[in-house]
Amino acid sequence: MFIFTQKNSREYTDMIKQIIFFLFLSTGSLFGQIEEEISPPSYIKSIVFKGENEGDQFPIVRLRESFTLSFDDIRAKEADYYYKIIHCNYDWTPSRLSKPQYLNGADNQRIVNYQNSYNTLQPYSNYQLTFPNNLTRLKLTGNYMLKIYDSNDELQFSRRFIVFSDAVTVGPYLKRTRDLSEIYQKQVVQFTINTNGFRLVNPQQEVKVTILQNHNWQSVITGVKPQFFSGNQLIYKYDKETSFDGLNEFLFFDNKTIRTVGNGILSVELNDLYNHYLYNDVNRRNLEYTFNPDINGDFVVRTLDGEDNDTEADYARVHFALEYDNSIGLDKVYVYGKFNNYELGEENELRYNEESKLLETSILLKQGFYNYRYAVLNNEGELDFVRVTGNHFQTENNYLVIVYYRKFGDMYDSIIGIGSASSVNISN
Repeated sequence: MFIFTQKNSREYTDMIKQIIFFLFLSTGSLFGQIEEEISPPSYIKSIVFKGENEGDQFPIVRLRESFTLSFDDIRAKEADYYYKIIHCNYDWTPSRLSKPQYLNGADNQRIVNYQNSYNTLQPYSNYQLTFPNNLTRLKLTGNYMLKIYDSNDELQFSRRFIVFSDAVTVGPYLKRTRDLSEIYQKQVVQFTINTNGFRLVNPQQEVKVTILQNHNWQSVITGVKPQFFSGNQLIYKYDKETSFDGLNEFLFFDNKTIRTVGNGILSVELNDLYNHYLYNDVNRRNLEYTFNPDINGDFVVRTLDGEDNDTEADYARVHFALEYDNSIGLDKVYVYGKFNNYELGEENELRYNEESKLLETSILLKQGFYNYRYAVLNNEGELDFVRVTGNHFQTENNYLVIVYYRKFGDMYDSIIGIGSASSVNISN
């Protein structure tokens, strides 16, 4: 039996205060932690996560529109995978909504649609997951993170997607910068938001926007406020604040035929798997701009060696080579694109080959059409996307403007409109 005294009563009160304070910190940390996209382990390949709109590199869908995740496990063990969905705020911190508030049904369900590869040198299991499905449907617009777990409840990878409504109309357009020192390199995104009768009491506080270049979450601008109000329009006519490097058109290769050379491929060798050697790339920084149609960094899985791209496309080891020059010095060089979610890691880092005098790496990739670029990382940890790629205002890039809304008292940021534009129509 515990007997309260003045002393132990104070100790008990202090203990309760410490517990409450700890819970407060834990809760704040839980809701304050930014959700990041997690890279998959080496045995998970070819993650394709898209909606129905051609050109979108991740799902950008209205409520009840369908979207699909596909990926391969090259261990081919028919492993069990499960999915979870997190609703996020504008800044990708988890919202304070409970799952029943944004989901009909439940998540943490097993992915039941999978097949093993057929007639390929590299065996794999292909997994397919479609939303909405019989078990899980979304109720609200906003930012979402899809997480894939294995049977041990260990996170394998995660990917962003957004769900929006058409409450407002977004009209982006591209301009050249007014800064003469960067007029040949920069592309400026300007836009208007037409409210269409949607009631905004305090748009400076209620409305937030995100601008993406080529659907790449690592090339994003946020935090800009409307500059002007005209009737039912919010007007954003920034220059420096909404400018992006134009960079250069993506390089590409096409290995839809596994046994013979395709576009961008110099030679093919067969060992345990097919090896595809690309033509040597050169530093394009000081070269004149040349238009070269691309798919803005994306990749498309396809094969002419079978009928089903998902299960009959084989894997090849693709060899990248970049001619070395003194401007690179001892800095690290990476090849990147949507095929690796624009991430820079050990697998896609190029190494100097003393014999060939080239920077080289090889990556296991499924047959298809691929865009790629090179980036440089210096000793200070600064990324340079221009040094090898070049930088031109004429480059064709796609821009996406996402409009978020949260009125006073709401618990989450909804998405009330999106707009897209291409720099093909850039003007002075």
